[in-house]
This record gives sequence, C-alpha cells and structure tokens, in this order.
Amino acid sequence: LLCDVLVREVSELTGYDRVMAYMFHEDEHGEVIAECRRSDLEPYLGLHYPATDIPQASRFLFLKNKVRMICDCTAPPVNVIQDKRLAEPLILSGSTLRAPHGCHAQYMANMGSIASLVMSVTINEDEEETGSDHQQHKVRKLWGLVVCHHTSPRFVPFPLRYACEFLLQVFSIQINKEVELQAQAKEKHILRTQTLLCDMLLRDAPIGIFTQSPNVTDLVKCHGAALYYKNQFWLLGTTPSESQIKDIAAWLLEYHDGSTGLSTDSLAEAGYPGASALGDAVCGMAAIKITSKDFMFW
Repeated sequence: LLCDVLVREVSELTGYDRVMAYMFHEDEHGEVIAECRRSDLEPYLGLHYPATDIPQASRFLFLKNKVRMICDCTAPPVNVIQDKRLAEPLILSGSTLRAPHGCHAQYMANMGSIASLVMSVTINEDEEETGSDHQQHKVRKLWGLVVCHHTSPRFVPFPLRYACEFLLQVFSIQINKEVELQAQAKEKHILRTQTLLCDMLLRDAPIGIFTQSPNVTDLVKCHGAALYYKNQFWLLGTTPSESQIKDIAAWLLEYHDGSTGLSTDSLAEAGYPGASALGDAVCGMAAIKITSKDFMFW
C-alpha cells in the first residue's frame, strides 16, 4: 500500500508515463512491486528481472547519487574537452548531465522508453562494530529503486527533483522501520521455534522434530526437509526420493567428510553428479551431519 501511494505521488509530481517501485530480493534480483502507468502501456507490475540488469557498479553509484535523470537517450553525446594540464582524467560518475552508456540507452529503447528518472531507496544494514573501542555505525544498503519512464524526451527541473528526493527520504525511513520490525518478528519466531524443537529433541531425538508440530520447516524457509537417520527416512514437503537422499548422503561423506554439513544455492554448481536427475523441484540444499553417517536436509 505504501509503495502504491509513493508511485502515484511521484507520477503526479513528475508527469512520467510510467512510475515503478522496484525492490531487490536477497539474491539481488529485482521485482516491480508497485506501478502507476499510462493506460495504453504494457503493465510491468509483478515482473522479475535478473540481478545482472543492474550491475554492482551502478548499485554503488545509486548509494552515492540518489537521483539519476536521462532526458533523452537518443540524443548524441557531447564530448568533454579536458585541459591537458590536468594529471587525472575527468570523472563524471557524479554528474547529472553525463550521457548514458550505450548499452543502457539500447536497454531503454528496447523498453520503448526515451527518458527516465531513477531514485534510490536505501535502508540501514546490520550494525557493525569497528575500531578498538567497538563503536557501532550503520551501513546503508540499497533496498530498491523508484524508476520513472517516459516515451518522449522529458526534463525535470532541479526543484522538482529535489522534492522527489525528499519524498524518497521519508519513504526510506518508513521502509527502514518496517524492515527492522520484520527482522525482529522473524528473530523472535526463530528463537521460539528453536526452543520448542530443542525440547522435542530431548524427548524424542531426532524424529520428533519431523513428526510433530512445529517441525524443522518452521525453522528454515524451504520447500521441503528430510531426515536420514539409522537407514530410515522422514520426508516433509518437496524432497528428492529416498534413494536420491541416500546418494546425496554418500556424496557428502565422500567429498565433504571433514565438515559438519553443506549449504549451497545449487547442487549442480557444488559438484553433485546426480543433480540433473533431481529435476526442477530441487536445486539448493542445506545439510547438517547429526551423527557420523546420518544427516538432516532442507
């Protein structure tokens, strides 16, 4: 609801054909979570874009320069003539007037956009301790972007851009509070579930945490979980077959015997030879060794 109000307000302030709230997920891919557009334009709401669409260098610049405007991506760039007496080349990364990179101009053209205005939404990351006196400071993190597109050249004067930037600052403060509240609620839920599961383990180790409620899937966000214990299987949700789980356990014992477990986004990238046989349902995995030969999987 807050994002819907934001894109509507920015649209009314700036007059762009399309205004989107674009949020980054944990794996850094982006999703359009709110949109205000001209009625004849194709909707982008709900679409997901790969993390590579916005490179790390661009994300770093968005942390420094909160507003980036392109008035006309088709306009020919103008060369900057540098005084030969300057020892270092001129850096235009902080300039509002710099021309867009050729590949970005093509990207905009592919979307039918000629002009754009992009504003960053930043929140506080986890506090870090620095220095011998263990002082804590907050590190800013890019939560998302407000992206405005126009199908014809458009210039937004500085006072209006400044007003939009102030609106984004207020929005960032509210989003930061919501993110912190969600993190606190999640931490409380995990601690409460952890306590219950530990109690179950003491009474019925380790089968109880799979057969009772809450179970291990309430502790870790996953599509399924499996217990391989004394050559028996307990399965929850979407999991590999029993024979596949046994094969994964054997692979872990052979190639990761020196560790207490393994966590990976992709079993194929981790080198598991049977990854292709798992199909589309299973990709990433977290596994912990509970005895010398038994495992718990998520």
